[in-house]
Amino acid sequence: MASRQRPSEPPEAFARAIAGLRAVRLRPEIRLAEAPAPQRLAPFALAFTGDIDAAGEELATGRFVVLHNPAGEETWQGDTRVVVYVRALLEPEMANDPFLPAVAWTWLTEALTHRFEPAMPVALGGTVTRVLSESFGTMSSRPPSAHVELRASWTPSGDLTAHLEAWGEVLASAAGLPPLPPGVAVLPPPGDARRTAATRPPRRR
Repeated sequence: MASRQRPSEPPEAFARAIAGLRAVRLRPEIRLAEAPAPQRLAPFALAFTGDIDAAGEELATGRFVVLHNPAGEETWQGDTRVVVYVRALLEPEMANDPFLPAVAWTWLTEALTHRFEPAMPVALGGTVTRVLSESFGTMSSRPPSAHVELRASWTPSGDLTAHLEAWGEVLASAAGLPPLPPGVAVLPPPGDARRTAATRPPRRR
């Protein structure tokens, strides 16, 4: 059976959306970079990575992917799908909090509600996973570590740039950064001010 050939150029509307996404600037603590996009999930795709570090330690990292199939996908209930991943460092005792998964999911739902209510994205679903790691043998000197991982996808409504900004808000919440007041843009702080802000302990409800 002959393989299906991928189209070389995205539709005009999706090309404009790509240009808009590439122009987005998130809060300065987040290092945003374009990354290789998955090739087999949809005819067209765009991906970004985001990282928040402090004093050489990764507080949170994530990935934002936009998939587009002009023919549409039944499970998406549309022709475009946003897929996100966020991973954040935790203090080990926090990983045992029974409310942690619900709190992590709330980071996402609140970020989306803030931008899209009442026209919320369609078919939102995902998982929250707690990861506990202990080292043994030659690595036994390493202290225990804990992370929370959030994976989610949804069919977007409205401007795709707002969805990227919502993901950036989730990444910041996961890293424990204080929220920005509405309408306030943060300028890159001088010297080590960014590092000082990012070393605040993660906010957990």
